[in-house]
Amino acid sequence: MAEYAGRLVVVVLFEGVDLLDVTGPPEVFSLARREGGDAAGYRVVLASASMAPVTTAAGVRILPDLTFPQVATGAIDTLIVPGSVEADGDRRVRAVVDPGLVGWVKVLADRAHRVASVCVGAHLLAAAGLLDGKRATTHWSTARQLAEENPAVEVDADPIFIREGDVWTGAGISACLDLSLALVADDLGEEIALRVARQLVMYVKRPSGQSQFSVPLEQLSSTRRIEDLRHHVMRHLDAPLTVADLAAHAHVSDRHLTRLFKTELGTTPHAYIESARVEKARRLLESSDATLAGIASACGFGTTDTLVRAFRRRVHTTPSAYRRRFRMPRPQER
Repeated sequence: MAEYAGRLVVVVLFEGVDLLDVTGPPEVFSLARREGGDAAGYRVVLASASMAPVTTAAGVRILPDLTFPQVATGAIDTLIVPGSVEADGDRRVRAVVDPGLVGWVKVLADRAHRVASVCVGAHLLAAAGLLDGKRATTHWSTARQLAEENPAVEVDADPIFIREGDVWTGAGISACLDLSLALVADDLGEEIALRVARQLVMYVKRPSGQSQFSVPLEQLSSTRRIEDLRHHVMRHLDAPLTVADLAAHAHVSDRHLTRLFKTELGTTPHAYIESARVEKARRLLESSDATLAGIASACGFGTTDTLVRAFRRRVHTTPSAYRRRFRMPRPQER
C-alpha cells in the first residue's frame, strides 16, 4: 500500500461484523474533515481478508477498500477493530473471536500509532494480547465473558470508553460515536470534536466516565424475588435500605439476600443501591435546579459529602462538573 501523508484510519472488516461499529466511526472522521479542513487529514479505509463483499450482522453487504496484506505494508495512524456476537436460544450473546482474524489484528496493530476497539471488538484486542495489564471496557452484555477469558485484563463494563495509553476500548453500539469523537478531540482539539457532535445532532460529546447503561435498564433477572427487590429499591431510594431492611422485605435471611444479589445481578446489595442512587442523582442533576444537599437527601445519600464520594466512585467526576456538562436547558433558556 502506498504511504499516506495524512491520518490513515483502518477499520477491520469481517463476516458478521456489527454494521454500526463499521459505519459509525467513518461518519465521525468524515465530518471532522469537513469541520477541521486540511488540519484533519483523515483517510478511512475498510480492510478485510479479501476483496469479496462482507455481509454484516444486519444483512447489509459492504465492499472492502483493501486487503489485510495490502494494509500491513504501510503505517497506520488509527486501527479500529469492531466486533461481532452470536446468540443462543435464550438470547444470551457471546462475542465471536476468530483466531485468524486475531492474527491479523496483531499484525496491523504493530503498524498502528494507536488501536481502538468498538463494542465487543475488545475481545479481539484481548485475544491478541493488546489489553494485558490494561483497564478496558466492552458492551455490558459480554463484559463477564471478557473478564473470564482474559484474566490479565481489568474489565470495567461501566464507562462508554477507556483510554490506556495508545489503546482505546469502547462500549456498546452507539458509543462508537463517543469513542470516535474522543479520538478526534485527541487529534484536533475539543472545539472541532464538539462541532462534529453538533453535526451528528448529539446533545453533547459524552466524556469517558459517563456510564454506558442506566440501572433500571440492566438485564432483567429471572428471579421474581430479585425483580421485586429491584422495584422496591427504586421506589425507596430516599430510605435507609439496609441489607436487613431488604431481607425483611423479601422474607429471607441477610446472608441469603446477599447471595441472591451476587448470583442474579453479579453485585452486592450495597453496590447496587449505590448505583441506583447515583443514577437518580444524575437524572436530577440533568433536569432540575435542586441543590446538591437536596439531591443528596432525595437519593438517600444523607449528606452532600456522601453524594460526592459515590459520584466520583461511579461516574469519575463531581456532581457539579456533571451538571455543568449535562444539564438540559429549560424552555426559556433555549
